[in-house]
Amino acid sequence: MQAYMHACIHVRVGSRVDWTTGIITRIELDSYGQAAAWIDCPMQSIPAAGQYVLARAAEDEFAPLALALFLSALALNRFQTTSRLPPHWLPGTHLKLRGPLGRAFELPPALRRLALASLGEGGARLRPLMDQALARGLEVALFDDQHPRGLPPAVEAYPLSGLAEALPWADFLALDIPYTALAQLNRFFGPRPALNRPLLAAQALIAGPMPCGAWADCGACAVRTRHSWKLACKDGPVFNLEELDW
Repeated sequence: MQAYMHACIHVRVGSRVDWTTGIITRIELDSYGQAAAWIDCPMQSIPAAGQYVLARAAEDEFAPLALALFLSALALNRFQTTSRLPPHWLPGTHLKLRGPLGRAFELPPALRRLALASLGEGGARLRPLMDQALARGLEVALFDDQHPRGLPPAVEAYPLSGLAEALPWADFLALDIPYTALAQLNRFFGPRPALNRPLLAAQALIAGPMPCGAWADCGACAVRTRHSWKLACKDGPVFNLEELDW
């Protein structure tokens, strides 16, 4: 891993980076009890489900690193994020935004039954997929040990332990997995080297540090796939489950 990072540390001098502006308009608690910020910005700056934007406060223009913000809810000319914000980012804070960046989730056109599963601190980043699926009249089941409040009545909620039993039911599975928790996939699919059957159609959002935002290839977000290392900041952060190694 360290050898990979040292080999990849270089900056693309002269890369064109477009920054837009936004403003934090409201901070509230979401269905997981997490602080969620609503950000007003141009529509073209709003990430799709699974994508991210890099943000820095206008007053911190020369801060060394920007913060990756993921979509948790969407409205006209604004989006909600549950990414942990610095304590001095309050309503009224003006932001500079770069993105959207990375690969988004892609729900299949013929999908009928969608399973969503959070293997981390909460599935807020999966909520936009839930909303998309319900708008299409699909069946949706959520597997999450955090017990979110206020789910739509049409969504069936289960503990994460029920996911393995539900896999034959689902046409597609969307996962939110912490950067350090890929090994948890053993619980549901078995050890990767021993798999001799096709996997369910599935994609996984690999949440981890992405300090350069696909600009410097720093290697901090390197994800091990079956054939090579890839960077979550530009090759992901959404990966096909079939690609991943665990």
